[in-house]
Amino acid sequence: MGLKKYKPKTASLRFTTLSDFAGISRKRPERRLRRVKKSQAGRNSQGRITIRHRGGGHKKFLRLVDFRRHDKLDIPAKVQAIEYDPNRTARLALLAYADGEKRYILAPNGLQVGVRLLASPQAEPVDGNALPLSAIPIGMPIHAIELIPGGGAKLARSAGMVARIAARDETYAHIKLPSGEIRKLNAGCYATIGQVGNLEHENISLGKAGRKRWKGIRPTVRGVAMNPVDHPMGGGEGRSSGGGHPVTPWGQLTKGKRTRSGRKSSGKFIVQRRKK
Repeated sequence: MGLKKYKPKTASLRFTTLSDFAGISRKRPERRLRRVKKSQAGRNSQGRITIRHRGGGHKKFLRLVDFRRHDKLDIPAKVQAIEYDPNRTARLALLAYADGEKRYILAPNGLQVGVRLLASPQAEPVDGNALPLSAIPIGMPIHAIELIPGGGAKLARSAGMVARIAARDETYAHIKLPSGEIRKLNAGCYATIGQVGNLEHENISLGKAGRKRWKGIRPTVRGVAMNPVDHPMGGGEGRSSGGGHPVTPWGQLTKGKRTRSGRKSSGKFIVQRRKK
């Protein structure tokens, strides 16, 4: 999959760089594996805004992605199609299992239509197969990794992400994550071999504000441009930059302050922090 540039017929097209969707083999999602996505505009179940600058955007369908591939152990599957998903940066691969069921998985880089995949402790460590960490060779690129056995893939799921097994014993495997963090995970957790596809996603340039609105992202106003009543960094004579350390609208320090709670029980599984 590559990128597509445009002739600068308008000011916005001069810097627009989008995906050419060359690897997409099917335009419409599998009907049984899609759901209507209701827009929440950044609000939770109580109606309070928990994610700012959200709202509007194009109507989308949710794709039901299988992050628990161990549910289909030792059942071979064939890749029927590579599809686009508007809800994530990665591409999806539609698998048709031998028992007649179809499921979506994240498409690893280089996966082709017609390839046969398997989720099993005895499966070969090739791109697209799912194995427990105890059966994956050390140094092998992996993605879609479970945090707890049977809990579903949580780590390394976006476009271009890849993790590797740095070390392993009988109980735990040390995984080096894309952030640089090294974390201990139960060796019974499943992971998929390979790197998540759509590597060129990081080079996409939307080119204009309107395309951001199509994605449901609304404009963001800088705190220093507000009045003191609206933001801790607002106000000042002339063009002031706030005069203090950058903070959130609620006064929480930003740009470097660690926000992870020291009381998290999972902290003991972090061997090396992403920021040394």
